[in-house]
Amino acid sequence: MATNPPDTPSSPNTPVYRRLARRLQERVDTGAYPPGTRLPSEPELSAEFGVNRLTVRQAVAELERAAVVEIRRGVGTFVRPPAVRVSIAVDPRSQRFDLGSVPTALPNDESTDGEFVVAAPPVTGSAQDAEAARQLGRTPAELSRVDSVIRLGGRARAACSYWVPFGPLPAELVRPGRPGNLVPDLARAAGVELEYDWRAFGAVGADLADAELLGVPPGTALLVREGVSCTPDGAPALYVRRRIDGSSARFVLHFRDR
Repeated sequence: MATNPPDTPSSPNTPVYRRLARRLQERVDTGAYPPGTRLPSEPELSAEFGVNRLTVRQAVAELERAAVVEIRRGVGTFVRPPAVRVSIAVDPRSQRFDLGSVPTALPNDESTDGEFVVAAPPVTGSAQDAEAARQLGRTPAELSRVDSVIRLGGRARAACSYWVPFGPLPAELVRPGRPGNLVPDLARAAGVELEYDWRAFGAVGADLADAELLGVPPGTALLVREGVSCTPDGAPALYVRRRIDGSSARFVLHFRDR
């Protein structure tokens, strides 16, 4: 017997595929479809809910975009396990000096964990390069850039880009695959001490490059932490932009002694 997905009281005009997606989501949430379970096939769901196979396909695609299920071509559709989120501790009372993100903010329990250089792309005047130049009060031609990835628990968690108003950067510092903590490494290369000027938080959808680096689908929500670090006299000396897989990490600010 078909069980047509009912309209929700607040959204009577919700498309059928989305109502079906919500019904399937409810089954996941209640444990009727536990993690790792293979969803019924398109024909089975079509028969159960009295909808056509295109509607089923659209509903499953909606769940895939929400990271509820994983579609394995030629095998089936499976419920994803709950995301394991890493807490990145930030002490708001001790953030004067910029020590970078590794190892101070991220636990480092595996030899494969840490920050690793990806590339040192030329500063060409892209939108991101132009923003870095604006924040540092320089022209793009005066900047050097290095990109890195932060790995934790055996997987990539954050894509990072740094811009500094000097160069060229030492070849060893920007060697692809080089492990390290780029903020103090860049500070040493410049012969300066870095302090936080400002930091901001936002969100973007993963572009193709970040999606490939982080192993997530394009468009995945990424947390963005960006800002400027300066010398003790206030001169802007580094602009950083970190894009973090929002499904696997969160920032935690502690305002009391722990």
